[in-house]
Amino acid sequence: MTPVASRALTWALVIAVAGVSGFAAYTVANRSSEGLRPIERTPLPLETASPSPGNDSELHERIMRPIPERLPAFTLNDLQGHPRSLSNWSDRPLLVNFWATWCEPCRREIPLLIKLRRVHAPDRLEVIGIAVDFREAVLKYGRQMGIDYPVLIGEQEGLDAIEAFGMQPVFPFSVFADRQGRIVAIRVGELHEDEADFILGEVQAIDAGQRTLEEAKHSIAAKLRELAVNRATLETHGEHAGHAEDE
Repeated sequence: MTPVASRALTWALVIAVAGVSGFAAYTVANRSSEGLRPIERTPLPLETASPSPGNDSELHERIMRPIPERLPAFTLNDLQGHPRSLSNWSDRPLLVNFWATWCEPCRREIPLLIKLRRVHAPDRLEVIGIAVDFREAVLKYGRQMGIDYPVLIGEQEGLDAIEAFGMQPVFPFSVFADRQGRIVAIRVGELHEDEADFILGEVQAIDAGQRTLEEAKHSIAAKLRELAVNRATLETHGEHAGHAEDE
């Protein structure tokens, strides 16, 4: 597979879920009802996720920045204030989760991330949280939630890390990588357990030499589309049932 085709497939993994679920993610510009503050830089609105003829070349370039084939190099401080990079967890599969304390779907994901790290410990999976937020808020919320996986923190540095992944600041999103540091899938929006288990199963198959990276990407893209459609169908049926009861 050519590099261009590989990048296109990686974007398909993102779009497979984002397109069906309507980009179920919060942006940095969102403000919760609790008045939690966003970080300073305002991202592109979600409406610009698909370039239109009216967008200028700079906007188009920012949106279409390619997703790298491997985990990019960047350094952020951990909860103890020590600089860490993703290379500190080399030779093991990674789930890198971008989040913020003011993002409700991000909050809902945290118990799942804690569980995934425990359940997949035999596979040496490490979960890395990238909190694009104020340090004090992250420290407080991390203690409240009992987060036991590594968390790296950055405001502008966190935004730079997002750009290094070729992504826009939409929260949450999760990056799955194999032991070689190759990006296998990116899930935009709230991660669900059935999605995570399937993706991690494919990552394990890659690491065991049972599946190629390209085969795993195709399989994951198809499965995420299927799960997203099923979830949307169930939600629609639930809404219809609720309306029927009201009547």
